[in-house]
Amino acid sequence: MKLTFKDLLKIGTGIFLVYLAINHWSDALRIALAVVGAASPLIVGCIIAYLVNIIMASYEKLYFSNSKNVYLIKSRRPMCMLLAFLSLIAVVTLVIWLVVPQLVSAVGVIVAGIPGFIEGVLEQVKAWNILPEDILAYLESIDWQSQISQIVKIVGSGIGSVVEILITAVSSVFDWIVTALISMIFSIYVLASKEKLADQFHRVCRRYLSEKTIGKMDYVFGVINDCFHRYIVGQCVEAVILGVLCGVGMAILKLPYAMMVGTLVAFTALIPIAGAYIGAAVGAFMILTVDPFKALVFLIFLIVLQQLEGNLIYPRVVGSSMGLPGIWVLAAVTIGGGIMGIAGMLLGVPLAAAAYRFLRDDVCAKEETASAEEIPAENEPKSGDNS
Repeated sequence: MKLTFKDLLKIGTGIFLVYLAINHWSDALRIALAVVGAASPLIVGCIIAYLVNIIMASYEKLYFSNSKNVYLIKSRRPMCMLLAFLSLIAVVTLVIWLVVPQLVSAVGVIVAGIPGFIEGVLEQVKAWNILPEDILAYLESIDWQSQISQIVKIVGSGIGSVVEILITAVSSVFDWIVTALISMIFSIYVLASKEKLADQFHRVCRRYLSEKTIGKMDYVFGVINDCFHRYIVGQCVEAVILGVLCGVGMAILKLPYAMMVGTLVAFTALIPIAGAYIGAAVGAFMILTVDPFKALVFLIFLIVLQQLEGNLIYPRVVGSSMGLPGIWVLAAVTIGGGIMGIAGMLLGVPLAAAAYRFLRDDVCAKEETASAEEIPAENEPKSGDNS
């Protein structure tokens, strides 16, 4: 094999890059992190565009999909994009509207009930004769209502100082707002011209890569995109199912805040594993303000429901939507969470599904090739066969 100057140049460049990576790894990592930090608004914008595109694509299939009217065709993309963003905003607003007021009310009830709770505990302690009389008399002499009021004032003054600190740090808040706006604007540009961007990417690839390499890239990107798309849709369906079951179960058990807690559990269920604990903690806290026994009943009910959801509903809904067996869904969530925490839980399942599909397709292709090679061999005449 004769090496050309271009081949030698590629080999030399590769060796030089490997040398730089080995001997200047910290500098290369610092530069890479600086580049990623500078491009973070664009990266976040791409993530927003990908999520919104799932909803937008569904709306585009329903928005006069068979119409030949020029104005309807031109308005399809902006209208569906607007509806997709409004849908996300509506869901978040609904959750905040249902949860936050009730949560604030629950905190107020808890604070107001603390003095009575303390007095009841002291009466029980006095009946059991656990503490010495002088300590018990000192505790009974304390005006718990005024003490709680002072604590609330201290917390309020602390919040005021925090607000002052936030005001002094307005520049950082302004930077965050600017970053969020840039991300939103960039996501809108990506959604509006996604076909054009894809065409430009393919043109660049066709210029510098072979058709075989382009075909492999399209296959890999297509599988990963399909796995993430199916995962996000399946996760949302699973969250809705869990929220509905939670709300209906609480209504049957006559627990308070059934609709609100069901909505909260559905929203937090978008976070695998950890979301259930968040929803359980907030829901139990709010029910505790009404009846402690019902809060205990709610925790037991949600633990049972979570076990059913984690072992039956989640693997079947999410796993079947992605073609990934339930056992590997649980394995991906466990390993991903152990490596990267919540981010690993979110990324583990679609990445495992993609790896599973790559491996399955490769094994099936090898088996088909082996079968195709064996068939002609079986049809060949054996030595000594005169037919």
